[in-house]
Amino acid sequence: PSPEPLLRLSLPLSASLCVCVRARARGNPRASYRRSPLPNPFLVSLSLSVCVCARAPARKRKPKKQTAPPEAASITGSRGAGTLPTSHAQQRLTCIAPRGIMVSSRHSPRQSLLPATVYSTSGVMGSFARSVSAAAAAPRMFGMGISSTGFSHSQMMPEQNVSVQPAVAPPSKFLIPSPSEPGKIAMYSPEFYAACTFGGILSCGITHTGVTPLDLVKCNMQIDPVKYKSIGSGFGILFKEHGARGLFKGWVPTLLGYSAQGACKFGFYEFFKKYYSDLAGPQFAEKYKTLIYLAGSASAEFIADIALCPFEAVKVRVQTQPGFARGLADGFPRFVQSEGYAGLYKGILPLWGRQIPYTMMKFACFETTVELLYDYAVPIPKSECSKPAQLGVSFAAGYIAGVFCAVISHPADNLVSFLNNAKGATVSEAFKKMGVWALFTRGLPLRIVMIGTLTGAQWGIYDSFKVFVGLPTTGGGGAKKESAK
Repeated sequence: PSPEPLLRLSLPLSASLCVCVRARARGNPRASYRRSPLPNPFLVSLSLSVCVCARAPARKRKPKKQTAPPEAASITGSRGAGTLPTSHAQQRLTCIAPRGIMVSSRHSPRQSLLPATVYSTSGVMGSFARSVSAAAAAPRMFGMGISSTGFSHSQMMPEQNVSVQPAVAPPSKFLIPSPSEPGKIAMYSPEFYAACTFGGILSCGITHTGVTPLDLVKCNMQIDPVKYKSIGSGFGILFKEHGARGLFKGWVPTLLGYSAQGACKFGFYEFFKKYYSDLAGPQFAEKYKTLIYLAGSASAEFIADIALCPFEAVKVRVQTQPGFARGLADGFPRFVQSEGYAGLYKGILPLWGRQIPYTMMKFACFETTVELLYDYAVPIPKSECSKPAQLGVSFAAGYIAGVFCAVISHPADNLVSFLNNAKGATVSEAFKKMGVWALFTRGLPLRIVMIGTLTGAQWGIYDSFKVFVGLPTTGGGGAKKESAK
């Protein structure tokens, strides 16, 4: 049933309500209507009257023809004309407009009776009108037949007049395409180097953080060999003094430092390998490829150690000096207060001496081992191997390379630990106190196990990520089998 008979009674009902409430307030001297939380009866009657007028039939005279484009609803009134925003016109929504202005759509002959100035798109009621339009659209979207104002949508908003267009989000542009889109990353493109950089972050950050307990025991064996005589006793002493949580002491600077190092190491290695190959030319690049591996890895590690050195200094101090700090948050400001910012790079030369030979062996030995495995150990060429088989070759070659890396870089690793532990220590003091034999052998078995596992896992994670984004694994091989075919 139509609600218009009830609405036509709203004016006398509102007037009666206003009179009764006013009379009650005057009869009670303690009543203060102005402090009452109820709405003003006059405003109630005015609003209901506006509803009645809004529902009143329009005059029979024909409205003027509108010249607005069909995609926008026109606004005409006694004080001007305008156009509703296109987003509202697309929804073909009809709202109760104010006095003196008529919101005319294709099937809306109703008019309302508020001044046209307050309903302009820049006026006070502009935001209110838009909110009313959105509220009117919500029941229609969910298939409801009654609007929030109580009127039937069949009367206020005809079915053929409503077309809600869903918002379409702009397509997001990823730096690295998904693996479901193979071939999207061109070799040696910016996306290729970005993928290698992110793969380096994962490989170095995850693996070095995972072997933090081994690294903690190794550093303490290098600093205090009398107390930490072996791997087993070192773990026992640390567990007894600090508990299980103490075995991961210094994991935050380890994670951040080696993530930054891995990003620079792998990303710049791929860049410098291509750069030096282009400088040498195709013929010499193939003939002297091992030298290119060595030069590219050394250049990359030189940059990577600059990012690693501050975190390595704080890590060693936290792990080897009891009571110095609990981690990076309190260890970094305390280190700077004690040594200054220049002290963070006090061990940069020994770090280069440890990491650059390590990385040169790591990449050159890995590339060579991969070629030898495909040529002599794997029965089929690399191009015919499955991805899991290629990743297995990468892990095996990485572990073999890690053993050589540990032996080559171990003396410098002892120097770094000694310099970062003792305030004001020098390289000559380290040689005098430790001796040459101790520099090469102290903590070496543990470091072989740690670095071998670490390097194998790094190459496995790095090549797994490359396969994930649709890139080939690192290293060639199988050329002899291909030529024999």
